[in-house]
Amino acid sequence: MRTPNELRLLPWSGPGDKPCYLSTDDPDGIEAVQLGTASELLEEASEGLDNQDTSLDEMRCLVKELTGALRDILRVATSRGRLRATSDPSESAY
Repeated sequence: MRTPNELRLLPWSGPGDKPCYLSTDDPDGIEAVQLGTASELLEEASEGLDNQDTSLDEMRCLVKELTGALRDILRVATSRGRLRATSDPSESAY
């Protein structure tokens, strides 16, 4: 559980490629969207690799999309790790 006004790392960069943070108590649906997108791209990549007719251009496009999704997921993981590191250990769930 987050403490009030705790800063969350957002899944995009600001000017000068600096991290963006959000101060809110509201849950963020962006993370759910990003995780869903990554899951869909992973399934698409598996299908593309299994399909002998997948062109090099299609695979390049898919790799570009996967790279962006992986970047977003790493940012989510970093943000969650910071939240976990700063949260009260007595509030941890088992």
